[in-house]
Amino acid sequence: MGDRRRHRRLAAAVTVAGLVFGTAACGSGSDSAGSGDPNTLEVWTRSNPDSAATYQRVFAAFTKRTGIRIDYQPVINFDQQLQSRASTKDLPDVMINDTALMGSYQSQGLLKPIDPASIAGGDQITGKSWSSTVGIDGKHYGIPYSRQAQTLMIRTDWLKKLGLKAPTTWQEMLSVAKAFATKDPDGDGKADTYGIVAPGSAQNGYAAWWGASFLWQGGAQIIEPAGRGKYRPAMDSTAAVNAVTWMKDNLFCGDKGVLQPGAITAVTSTATNFQDGNAGMYMTGPYNITTFDGTLGKDKYEVVPAPAGPAGGDVLADGENVYLGAKTGKDRQERALAAFLVSPEGQRIAMTSVDGHQPVVRIPVNSTLDAAKVRDDARWSVVQKAYEDASQQFPNAPDFAPIKQDTADSLNAIFTYCGGDVRSQLGELNDTLAGDLKDQDLLT
Repeated sequence: MGDRRRHRRLAAAVTVAGLVFGTAACGSGSDSAGSGDPNTLEVWTRSNPDSAATYQRVFAAFTKRTGIRIDYQPVINFDQQLQSRASTKDLPDVMINDTALMGSYQSQGLLKPIDPASIAGGDQITGKSWSSTVGIDGKHYGIPYSRQAQTLMIRTDWLKKLGLKAPTTWQEMLSVAKAFATKDPDGDGKADTYGIVAPGSAQNGYAAWWGASFLWQGGAQIIEPAGRGKYRPAMDSTAAVNAVTWMKDNLFCGDKGVLQPGAITAVTSTATNFQDGNAGMYMTGPYNITTFDGTLGKDKYEVVPAPAGPAGGDVLADGENVYLGAKTGKDRQERALAAFLVSPEGQRIAMTSVDGHQPVVRIPVNSTLDAAKVRDDARWSVVQKAYEDASQQFPNAPDFAPIKQDTADSLNAIFTYCGGDVRSQLGELNDTLAGDLKDQDLLT
């Protein structure tokens, strides 16, 4: 099944690549708004109206400072719209989207290579952040814009009522989760509370996205570098088997109430039990802090480092890059926008919530800024420390999308059918991942 799914996806990717290959040499050639004006940049972000309002403030400040106009288009179905535009050989000038998409975009010829030295202020971005913009060929294909790392959000009022402390290890986390599920921490006399929120669906790769931190804390990797730009699958390792077995036995197939009902089919938009007030822990990204402050109230929960597994406490880090569309003619204006976006001024605007709108920069990529000081909120120091000291990112040079999806499909199946043999199931996943890498000519 996994092999057939992989081949269908490969065929689709080849079709798309055929549509967009050569975009880099085709120039603008479109009638889209602003495309004929050399002093107007068409900029896309993957945004809902809430975060788009913050981007509007950022771009307005840029135009006021430089005189360069922005034709801003917040796009929700970003990849679908992007492929449609690519098929007409007319890409946006600038795009802001996830770091993990760089390999996919670069392999399709959608991006312009970047010289970090050509971006004013680029020397204030750390090497760790710049490393997530390097392609298979060693060139940079993006400018870091925002970074984040997962932390544990936990109900402090529930801990206090039950006489517990925030967990620092997997076993402590499991004990706290069971207490939250069975000891009526909300005091309503009903068995209606749950320990941990998990978006465990295979849809859009969520099971792999959420489970990656547990894999790394268990000493496992999904794929690993093999030298000379090649990779090998690593999900058949003893560490991977042990980590996935622990997750299956203790979380998804363990005591009732440890996870929220329906965790196996939940995506982030439906895994709302923490903000709804009936679950006690959620390992998630810091973009939820604004939401949780407004729903729960900031006095009811705290942000703490993720509990450590056998191999430590590394968590998933990701974020957004600024990408320059592979067309010519506006290099100076594009570099000016990129420089403003990573400048202290641009980053501060993007980190600030106005009228309750979501900030779009979480951890600043500009190393002169401190997230906790900018926001006057000590909780952000926990997030920044997690990113700097205890985080890993999905490999960005390969097209990681099929790898993440196949991993999510396998993990979801393992967590759904509790009687299966984890070692053999991960062996099958490893074979599928080898095929994914072979499709990209990256298998060692």
